Amino acid sequence: MEKFKDINGGDVILSFQENAFEKSAHHVLVICKYEGKWLLTKHKVRGLEFPGGKMDKGESLEDAARREVMEETGAVLIVLESIGEYQVSDKEDSFVKRIFYGEVEKILPQDDYLETGGPVLVSGDILVERMKDEYSFIMKDDVIKHSLEFLSKKQ
Repeated sequence: MEKFKDINGGDVILSFQENAFEKSAHHVLVICKYEGKWLLTKHKVRGLEFPGGKMDKGESLEDAARREVMEETGAVLIVLESIGEYQVSDKEDSFVKRIFYGEVEKILPQDDYLETGGPVLVSGDILVERMKDEYSFIMKDDVIKHSLEFLSKKQ
């Protein structure tokens, strides 16, 4: 397990196993690729980031991951693989988020991408790109760094 602080000072514990924490995951983060490029979305407040969000009542984590990717980017996933989880804790509360890797079959135009500006494809070294100003704080913490390193070792 990796332990570090996030940009907001929260304690983060990252594990590349499922069900690694006392609490169950109710949030998802999906690291997506489409035709060799990274698929992100542009959150209207935070900036560029991988798709993700909260599970709806009665929904599985896998269903939530597929729904969030579709809602935020219009993408249909052909591959969805759980790679781990992380827990974020501050003085008041904590939550657990499941991390998925997804490969996109196709991107369908949407009338509304909810709280995002839709799909954004990024080429190149995302570990370097993610530190630019237009990227969300979520992209800049060590969860993304370690997850991308984990994925590169698997391939």
